Amino acid sequence: MDKRLMFNEDVINYDKWRPIYCEELFNDIIEYSGLDQNKKAIEVGIGTGQATTPFLKTGCKLTAVELGGNFTEYVKEKFKQYKNFNVCNTSFEDFQFEDNSVDIIYSATAFHWIQEDIGYKKAFKLLKDGGTLAVFWNKPFVKREDDPLHQKIQGIYQKYRPSTAKFIENNTLRYKKISETIKSFGFKEVEVKLYHGMRKFNGCDYIGLLNTYSDHIAMPEFTKQLFESEIESAIKEYGNVLKVYDTIDLYLARKKS
Repeated sequence: MDKRLMFNEDVINYDKWRPIYCEELFNDIIEYSGLDQNKKAIEVGIGTGQATTPFLKTGCKLTAVELGGNFTEYVKEKFKQYKNFNVCNTSFEDFQFEDNSVDIIYSATAFHWIQEDIGYKKAFKLLKDGGTLAVFWNKPFVKREDDPLHQKIQGIYQKYRPSTAKFIENNTLRYKKISETIKSFGFKEVEVKLYHGMRKFNGCDYIGLLNTYSDHIAMPEFTKQLFESEIESAIKEYGNVLKVYDTIDLYLARKKS
């Protein structure tokens, strides 16, 4: 099974716990692109539509591309009041659209699932000259050196999912790499913007969030049950409140001939 389809299995949980992106981010994208009712937009990997409503409200003609059949049916119903909305149940790789016809292509925490030399090349072909590419990701961070709950949770992660990889909250090397990748496919005027937020979860709700992550979904069921039990118990032990710190990195760029 295509790993991208793992998210498609629990639509309601995904829509409930995946974060809505901040208003400032949407305002920045809309200002940069000049998006309005006379323009066409494509959203790559709509999921359950956490990043869709602000674009629809501009009046633009928005076509969403979604591989998951359950997600597709869900957003058809969710956005049925918008006459300017359409969704295609296919991969971006197989999506058919006229070249040089789109004003903005955007993707929220999804574009990394597409091979770079396919995704960025295709986006460049579909965009009009002067059109906008906007890709962004939310990176939740549950580590604070002065927070004993966060430290305990890190220990549980290492017990059940040991890893030497380190997630850097302000990852300047990541931002530079993605920017350079975008430029390498012909895009100009690349801008990087960061946004920060914080969410609070009780133990049960945090388990719900974890079950929207591909690496968590892929865990063996018995191991996953033990892992979730220890995580939930740890959160309850510390007042049943866990703070999750979000960093969203946004990349804006233009197609210039």
